Order: sequence, then structure tokens, then C-alpha cells
Amino acid sequence: MARTPLPLRGLRPRLVVAFALVAVVSALSTGALAFREARTGVLQQSQDSVIRQFRTSVDAVALSTPLPPSRSDLQTAVTQVLHANQSQGWQVMATYGGLSAFTPEDVSDRLSPELRRSVADRRAAVFQRVNTDGRPCLVVGMPVTYDSGPGTETRLSGLVMYLVVPQNTEQASVQAMVSGIERATLVALCLAVVLALLAARGVLRPVRALRRATRRMAEGHLDIRLAVDGSDELADLSKSFNETAAALERSVAELRRLEARARRFAADVSHELRTPLAAMSAVTDVLDENAAQLDRETGDALRLVSEGTSRLSGLVEDLMEISRFDAGAVRLHLDEVDLAESVLRTLASRGWQDRVETRLPRPGTLRTRVDPRRLDVVTANLIGNALRHGAPPVRVTLRVREERTGVAWAVIEVDDNGPGIAEDAMPHIFERFYKANTARTRSESSGLGLAITAENVHLHGGRIGAANRPEGGSVFTVELPLRRDSAAARADDDTGAR
Repeated sequence: MARTPLPLRGLRPRLVVAFALVAVVSALSTGALAFREARTGVLQQSQDSVIRQFRTSVDAVALSTPLPPSRSDLQTAVTQVLHANQSQGWQVMATYGGLSAFTPEDVSDRLSPELRRSVADRRAAVFQRVNTDGRPCLVVGMPVTYDSGPGTETRLSGLVMYLVVPQNTEQASVQAMVSGIERATLVALCLAVVLALLAARGVLRPVRALRRATRRMAEGHLDIRLAVDGSDELADLSKSFNETAAALERSVAELRRLEARARRFAADVSHELRTPLAAMSAVTDVLDENAAQLDRETGDALRLVSEGTSRLSGLVEDLMEISRFDAGAVRLHLDEVDLAESVLRTLASRGWQDRVETRLPRPGTLRTRVDPRRLDVVTANLIGNALRHGAPPVRVTLRVREERTGVAWAVIEVDDNGPGIAEDAMPHIFERFYKANTARTRSESSGLGLAITAENVHLHGGRIGAANRPEGGSVFTVELPLRRDSAAARADDDTGAR
């Protein structure tokens, strides 16, 4: 199942995202720290200034306020404090026991119980920041103290002055800082994207060159090399690629040289063996005619020599055929052939009519252009392989298969009821000199028959495969491209057992 490519699977988007994340995190972290310090500084400065002014005003009023004060005394004290700070937008409230006075409005609802308790227990000013209807305010509570005499500790008078100051200016400053941080983050993000694109371009250029070079190498161009610029990791990678390509080119050249020598050796040996083998075959043929007149031991020896000579002749012919394939010297001699008649001629020429079941179309209904001699080799090798290594009955089936694209194939199937092909041997079944059963390494089979068969099929533009039948035994399938007229299209319907 093909995997759907993800948007961030490429190196370029990953670099851009990584740079952008680093820039955003850095800008946000720096902005958050700067915002916290600036906000603390602004609020602390405003708070200290307000408390100092409030303390000065309260100290001035406390000197003229009698103890215990009346409600009018409290109101006078509140008015004096407010008059001394007219432009500050203050709201002041004074309490003494159950008495209270305020200007310009009652602010008791903004005094939290915690603030009241703290003022009652401490001799210093207590402050608290609150939000009223979404507006920030600073609430200050300041107890009035007096001295009993020199060297004595100050005592609480019971008189408490409260102050509520709106902090709209400070809030505006904080909002301005937030806007500045947002703009700085946006600028940093844009710069990060630009830097990421530039970095990606610099990084991806050698990567793309490496990808192109790798594809060229996969196509067989082992002389491809990369330009090495700089001394960074990518330059080291390009240098390693060049070294690997050079080593691979040398190895492949050496392998090709050795392969060419091996092919030439096999061809030369096969060619040199043909002449003495022809003489030996002629002699054994003459001796076979007189075998009946020889004694038993001599006759047995003669048969062994004759069989060995025959196998050796077959091996030499197979080697010569393989050498022609390797040299590219094989040419097809095409002729229009009746495939059913070709199969029957193959069986008759080798005396296999009684050992092989056939399921063929009527003669003349399935014709195509093939090389008759090579088609005979293909059919004979497959049937002979089934007879030697399978079990009866051996069946040959000829039919037509059409694809949805309209391409038609002539299909030749050879199956048997033997033990089948081992799973580990299946991928190597058409390799040269491969024998699926090690017990057959000294058998009369050369291990070249199926390899020659596959070469002949591919030479015709066909396909060949092997498989095991579910009910037991193996089946070899050959597909040849079919060029046929409309009358032959009914070949499948006319198929019958023979």
C-alpha cells in the first residue's frame, strides 16, 4: 500500500518550520521576560510614588486630627488629603472604629477582608491591586500611628486611611509593551522564514545534486562525480560519494572483465569440445550397432560410454547456446506457426505421446509468429523437466488469455503431480546451473535447461513463471504475445482434451 506523502516530509518545509519555531520561541521567551521586567518596573514605580505621596498627605493630616476623631474630623481629614492631590484621580476613605468618611464616593466595596485585617495588624502601609469592572486599581491602606514619648515604640491610633487609585496609565503602558512584543515576534518570524529559505537553498543544492547523481548511478552511469565545495558535512558527503562511485566503478569494471573472460572461456571450451565429441559420438554410434555381438561386461561399459558421451554433447550444446545469448548473437527466425501442431511435433519427435496428457485447441485455430526451433526448445525443456523431476500425469495445456487492454497472449502450461518446488528454490529456478535438489547435482541435468528456456521466451517478448499447484505438483507457465485474426479468437471455446 502506497504511503501518502505528508506536507512536512520534505527537507525544505522542515527547515522553514524549524527556523520559524526557533524564532517564535526565542521572540516569545525574550518578549515574556522583557514584558515581565518592564511591567514589574512600571507598576512598582507607580506604586512607590503613590504610597510616598499618600504617606506624606496622611502624616500632614494626622497632626491636625484630634483623637478620638468625630465623623466631621474624619471628613475633614479626607478632604485635606484629596485637596493636596487633586489631579491624581484619588478616592480617599477614613475609618475609626465604626465611623467612616469618604470622598468622592464610598470605596468600602473595594476593600478586601484580607486588606482590612492586614491594616489592623501592621504599622506600615498595605497595598493590593484589584480589577473593578475590568479597570485595574491600586488600593492602599495606611494606619495612623503616634509616639508615646522618646524611646518608645509607635502605637496604632485606630485611625486608618484608605486610597483607591485607578491605574489606567500603567495599563496603557503595559498594552503598548504587548503590542511591541507582538510586532517584534512577527518581524522575527518573517526573518526566520527568509533565513530558513536561504539555508534550505544552500543545504538542498548539494542534496539535490547527490540525488541526481545517485539516480544516474542507478541507471548505470558509474562515471558520475559530484563537485566538492567547502569543508562542511555536505562537502564530506559529496567526497564520500565520489570515493564510493570510483570504488564501485573499479569493482564493476573488474567484474565485467572477469565475466567476459568466463564467457569467452566457456565459449572457447565448448567450441573446442565439439570436434572430439563429434568423433566420439560417431564411434559410439558404430559400437552401439555391434553391442549385441559383445560380451555382457563390454556391452555395459559401451552403454556407459555412450550415455556419458550423449550427456556431454548435450552440455556442450547448452553451453554454446548460453554463450550465444551472452554475446547477443542470437537472432529469431520468425515464421507463422500453429502452436498446437508445434506441441504435438515436440512430443512425437521425443516419443512422449503416451506419457503426456494434452489439452490443445483444434489445429489451425491458434497461430502466431515465432521461431519454430526455439519454441520447440522451450516446450521440450519444460516437458522434459516435468517428466524427470515430477510425477505423472504430466499435462500440457494451450490456451489464450486476453487482458483488459486488448492484448492477447498464447499461454502454454506444463504441470505435474510431483512434490513441487521448494519455496527457497522458487526465486532461483531459472538461474544457470541451479538445481533445486542437491541430490540431483550429479544427475544428467546440466542445470541450464530452464535458463535457456527463459532466455528463449524473453527473446520472443514473452514471460515465464513457475509455481506450485494447491493440490500438489508444480506448474510452469509461458506467455507469448499473440497476433491472431478474428477466426482464432474462438480458440478458447474450441479447446478440447487429446
